[in-house]
Formats: sequence, C-alpha cells, structure tokens
Amino acid sequence: MRKTLTTLLLCAAAWPLPVLAQDADPADQEPAEDEATPRSTADDFHNVIVVSAAGIDRLDMVAGSSVVSGIELQRQSAGQIGDMLDQVPGASASGFAPGSSRPVLRGFGGERVRVLTDGVGSLDASGASADHAVSVDPLIADRVEVLRGPAVLLYGSSAIGGAVNVITKRIPPRLPEEAFHIDALAGVDSAANLREGGVSLDLPLGSGFAFHLDGSYRNTDDIEIPGFAASPELRADLLADAAEEEEEGHLEEAEELREGANTRDVLPNSWTDATSLGTGLAWFSGENNIGISFDYYDTGYGIPGLPGVGHVHGEEEDEHDEDHDEDHEGEEEGHEHGDEPVSIGLKRYRVDLRGQLDLGDGFFDHVQTRWGWSDYTHTEFEGVETGTVFDVQGVEGRIELVQSRRDHWRGSMGAQYSHVDFEAIGAEAFVPPSVTENFALFTLQELDFDRLEVELGGRYENTSVSEGIFNRERSFDTVSGAVGLSYILFDDFRAGLNLSRAERAPSAQELFADGPHIATQQFEIGNDTLDSEGAWGVEGYVRGELGSVQVNASLYRNWFDGFIYLSATGAEEDGLDVYRFLQQDADQWGFEGQVSFPLIHNGSFTLLGDLRGDYTKATLSDGTPVPRIPPLSLAGALEAQTGHFDLRAEVEWNDEQTRVAPMETPTDSFTHVNLSLAWHPFEGSENLTVLAQVDNLFDEEGRLATSFTKDFVPLPGRNFKLSVRTSF
Repeated sequence: MRKTLTTLLLCAAAWPLPVLAQDADPADQEPAEDEATPRSTADDFHNVIVVSAAGIDRLDMVAGSSVVSGIELQRQSAGQIGDMLDQVPGASASGFAPGSSRPVLRGFGGERVRVLTDGVGSLDASGASADHAVSVDPLIADRVEVLRGPAVLLYGSSAIGGAVNVITKRIPPRLPEEAFHIDALAGVDSAANLREGGVSLDLPLGSGFAFHLDGSYRNTDDIEIPGFAASPELRADLLADAAEEEEEGHLEEAEELREGANTRDVLPNSWTDATSLGTGLAWFSGENNIGISFDYYDTGYGIPGLPGVGHVHGEEEDEHDEDHDEDHEGEEEGHEHGDEPVSIGLKRYRVDLRGQLDLGDGFFDHVQTRWGWSDYTHTEFEGVETGTVFDVQGVEGRIELVQSRRDHWRGSMGAQYSHVDFEAIGAEAFVPPSVTENFALFTLQELDFDRLEVELGGRYENTSVSEGIFNRERSFDTVSGAVGLSYILFDDFRAGLNLSRAERAPSAQELFADGPHIATQQFEIGNDTLDSEGAWGVEGYVRGELGSVQVNASLYRNWFDGFIYLSATGAEEDGLDVYRFLQQDADQWGFEGQVSFPLIHNGSFTLLGDLRGDYTKATLSDGTPVPRIPPLSLAGALEAQTGHFDLRAEVEWNDEQTRVAPMETPTDSFTHVNLSLAWHPFEGSENLTVLAQVDNLFDEEGRLATSFTKDFVPLPGRNFKLSVRTSF
C-alpha cells in the first residue's frame, strides 16, 4: 500500500502547482504611498496575513504570525535565518555560533520548528544538532513568513512550535511585466568585517516563459564581542582549575586555562563563509503554470570551543586523564588535539518543482503541487582532518485540490509525502543511519458569515522511522486538528479563538541516538520506546486597526502529553555528561504582541511608535523547567519619517533567565540599543534604500538563554553596518 501511494504521489509531480504560501508581490498587496501616508514602522506586522493556503484569502488561524519583508528584511539581514527573526514577537534564535543559528518559536526549536523554502521542508540535518546550519540562504529571501499556533497544520503537524517559510522567486511566480527586473542587496559591517552581496535577475523569454537567476556571497571574520568570551561563572571555574593545575606543577596546563579565561574582545573561530547560486524557469498559460528551479548552497563556518579546553573528544581525553601523572607528553598531545579548531563544511544541491492546473468550473477550481529534492552533505573538520560526515538525501512534496468558492464556503484538501535518508559516518556519529518516511492527508475549510468566520483544519500523518544498524523500526499514526472562530468587532478589528490538537512522531535522533554529541558536549542516548508527542492548545487573539493604531496580540496555552525532552542522568561517558531522551507531560503558556501607532503626523513629518514583547513558560509535570526557554523580552522604538529619510531608535530588553533545567546555567538580563538611518533618494518610491545602522550601541554583553553555547558564545558587540538594497 505504501509503495502504491508513493508511486501515485511521484507520478502526480507531473501536475503543476504554485507554492503553498502564495508568491504575492508586496507591491500588489499594499496601496501606493504618498507623501502624507506614513511608512509602516515594522514590516513584520500585517493585519491581513498573506500566508494563506490556496483558496483562502485570509487565514485567521494565523493568529500569532508575522511577515518580515522590505526594509525590515534589510535591517535584520544575517547569515542564518534564526538571527534574522530575533525582533519578531515570539521568535528567538538558537545562537549556537554565528554560522549556525536556527529559529526558536515560542520557546521551542529543533524538530518542533519546521524551516521551509517556498512551502517545502529544508531537507537537511539542521534539526538533528545545534551546530548544523539551516541550508537556506537568507540573502535571496523575498520575504520570510513566521507561523505559530494552529496554522502549522498547513506545513506539517510535527511543527508543534511553529514554522518559518522563506519565500524566494527562484521559480518565477509570474511573468515579469518589464523587459527585465533586478533585485540586489549589499552590505558591510564592523563587528565581523562582513562583506555580503546578493543579486537576482528575472526576465520574460516569450511564449509564456519566465527565467530567474540569482547568486549571493557572504564572508565574515571572527566576531568582536564585549568583554570576555566566557561567562562570569565559567571564567571563575577556569581560573580555579588553573590554580589547581599550578599547585600540582602543571604550569603549561594552568597557562592554557588562564588564557582561555582571559579570552576577550574577539570570539575565536567564529568566522563564516557562504555562497549560493540558483536558477529557475516557469511557463504560464492562463491559470495554468509549471516551473522548475535548481540551486547550490556552499557554506563553511567555525565552531567556537570552550575557552582553555577546546572540544572534548571522548575516549582520548579519558585516556589522557588516566595517564596524567605518568606521561606528561601524552597530556600535552591530548590538549593540543582538544584545542584543534573545529569547523563545518556544508554543501547542498536542490531541485524544486511547482505548478498549477485549472480544473474549470466544477467543485474544484484547480489542482496545485509543490516538490523539492535535496542532496545535503555536512562535514565536520578538526583542523584540516575530516571528522564526522552527515549525508542527507530527501524528497518532499504535496498535492492540493483547491475548491471553487461557493456562497460562504471555501477551502482545500490534499496529500503530502516525504522521504529522508540520513547517514552519519565517523567516530562521533551519534545517530545511526536512518530512513524517515511520512505520508499525510490534510484539509482546511472556511465558512464566512459576514462578521463571523469559522475555520476547520485537520491532518492525518503516518510516519515510519527505521535505523540500519540493529534494524529497528517504529511506525506512528498521528491526527491533528484545529477549530478557529473569528469575529469582526468593528471596521477592521477582530478578536478570535483557536482550539487545536497537534501530534508529532519522535525523530530518528530522539529514538536511536547513542554516542558523543560533540557540538553540545553531551553523550546522547535515544529511547526507542517513545510514543507520539501530543498537545492540546487554546489561543486567543486580537488583531487589526483601532483608528491609526495597529494591534496584533496573542495569549496561548498548551498542554502536552508525552512531551519528549533530553534529560541529564548524572552519569559520565567518554568524558561527557550523559543525557537521555525521556517523555512526560508538560504545560506551556505565554503571550506575544506588537502595537504600532503614530505620535505625530504633521504634513511631511511623522513620528511613529512601536512596542512589542513576548514571554513563554514551559514546565514538565514533575515541576522541572523545560530546558533553554527564552525569558521575558520587551522592546520599544521611535521612528521619525521626513522626506527621503527615516531615523529609527529602538531599545531591546531581555530579562534574566534563572528558571533553568538541571545542569543548565542561568543568563543575566541585558539591554541593546540600536539606531538606523534609511535614505530613500527617489520621490514616492523605495526601490533604492541606503541604510546606515549601529546595533548594540553601548557594547553591552548579552547571552541567549536558548543557546547550548551561551557560557562561551556571547552576542556580538557594537556593530556599525552599511547596506544598500535596490529593485528595478
């Protein structure tokens, strides 16, 4: 049966389809500006969310969702998609290293957050480890959509935390109206000696064909940091260890530890380098279209090590400890190996298919499909020597039947399939070779009764996970659903309530891991008896405009049954603390919101205000906090707009996080002040924007509570940046 379904789905790739989240041109969605109309204070706030499924013009289930585009995309430009979203309410970053930072949504990351390109999964190994970069180049993004809450049913029920969808134009979304269209972005900065640039070209070829070509390059040196690399607690431990080594007569060891404790101003081995190339071709005929694209992504980046210690290498260090007093020469060799710089080389080849077929005037208006295939290789280097290699080959696709609108009813239904073949080769391959296959059926329906809207979503998934060493296999059937009610209180201001049930199958890592995970300095042990993880959720929200004030706020709560987490056992293996995947119930609640409002609007001068904040709290049933949950975060901004200039000042405050899991260190509060000046030289147009900005103006130390490496990888210090974005 499974083979038959797979064959049918693969054959259906011949049917066309547009991307799940419609590639709408922002210029087509917003009215043209005039001199008397203030520009939006934040491009991540949209009253009408454009990330609707096909056939749904406005999806009110997307209560806590955001869109980052335009100047905000330029202002937040970063090498990793997680770092681009840290100013979106409810979003944070894993912050493992400058070259590897995944999105964290409502406190959850890893396998609970899906990262997609044009509606299809990234098909890489970034969910398996914090040091694995997401194989998506943010420089070529047209916009980034952030989904939280019930809306993730559109993308996969495994994304209980949410989904991040990077929209590109690699498969042309429409026929260009001009002879050619160019988008370009270039930037430099001071904190990392950044040099980056990206450009894309779109042009019609005639006979209904459109062609796309893009490329980008990004390079940074080791980043500048404020003060010491090590946190005060870690630095105190290193200095104490140095004193102990000195008392025992190990002077070189003591010097290494002191050198690590006193590392400051620059974070060693935090460089990055990335290149991407992509091309696409699409054909349009009336309501029908089909397109294909190919892209290549190549990145390398350093992995900062524990100051004075480097990266623990398991058995080698144990043997070194045993021979500590007998063979000092062996000790020196062991430490030299531990201090060998670790870096990552990542290459990814990807092919995407998209299309749509008009079905006429029947019950279904059209059928659409979207497929992606990826060949991904992640190589860990110790100095110049090759360490562990991670290979992932995967395919993911969906077919969706979009219903014709009938009176107050509209919707869509479809199927989704994915197959991911994962293999790790090397001494530190902590996850055995595995194959994960998923088949899903889904539907989304909307009933519109003027001021009241009712939305219903459902998804069934069958997931099988098998590993190739001991031939273990697990299969899971999960059912997820959501009901949304939305009521227009007045004008364009609405209140809503979403109820949801989401289930996800455990990943191959959670089931079968068994070995040293050097990235997180843990020895991880999976649990092949894990059941599916489920969550009941309720979310209330308000969204819309109160006169000239824009409001978007959500309050949510989730009750997990069988929450899967990694717990310290207190044991030690190969010189690493042992962690085991366990399962118990958990409770989570939180809020997020943003308010934008004009303070002064006088002719050509406007002063705008912007307030945002988020908080989440997650607790296991035994009272233990869930690890790496971000603290309360608040921010405020003022933006003055006059003529061709926008001056923006913002203050971001992150509270301390002392509510931590066992063996997890707390983080202090910090405040970052950011300034930016945007120049739009052409009247009534923003097709050229020159942006000068300084982030972390007062060079204050900050550490992310969500990061495995927070004790020795602080956020960058004061950073001057200059960028230029153009579209013509």
